[in-house]
Formats: sequence, structure tokens, C-alpha cells
Amino acid sequence: MAKKYLLFSYGTLQLEPVQQQTYGRLLAGSKDTLQGYKIEQLEITDSEVLKTSNQRFHPIAIKTGNLNDCVDGMIFELTEKEILQTDKYEVSDYVRILETFLSGKKAWIYVSQ
Repeated sequence: MAKKYLLFSYGTLQLEPVQQQTYGRLLAGSKDTLQGYKIEQLEITDSEVLKTSNQRFHPIAIKTGNLNDCVDGMIFELTEKEILQTDKYEVSDYVRILETFLSGKKAWIYVSQ
């Protein structure tokens, strides 16, 4: 059986057109929350990402360490191929790390470098 990867999305990867363009399917997921982070806006200049998301500004999670700061989003289940496709979609301002969410699940998340 293929390994599954859990990925937390708080931004454009929740959009159906982005999922269809990036993975060729819609993702199933569950709502979750990450504590100790806040959202800021990042201006996107990568033409492929702009074309896919149709949004000039994307949210980016910044670690604050303050448990009152929370980021809401969705945890999706991806294949290894899909997590690598996500790495290509996310611009270099983001880095993928493993975090623990309010539900207790561990999932990958793209945050500020």
C-alpha cells in the first residue's frame, strides 16, 4: 500500500481549481487548527503559481510561539507524488515542516522560511 502524507492547507490549496490543476482531483480533508502561528500576506511573482491560483497575494504562516495565535485550515491526505507536486507549487518563500495540530494529528505544513 502506498504511503499517505497528511498536509495542512490554510490557503490556496483549499481552492478546487488549484486542487484540480495541481493534482487532477479534488482532495478530501478535515478541518483543523495550528496554534502558535499567525497569517501574513505574501506577494506572489511566480507566473505559474499566479496562473494556477489566480491570486497575487497568498497567505503565509509565521511562527509566533504564542498559543493565542491560531491558523485554521484543512488537513488533506496526499500521495508521495502529490506531496512532491505541492513542493513545486509552493514558491521558495515557503518551507515544508511537520507540525502537530489541535486534533493531535501530525501533518506537513508550508510556513515562512
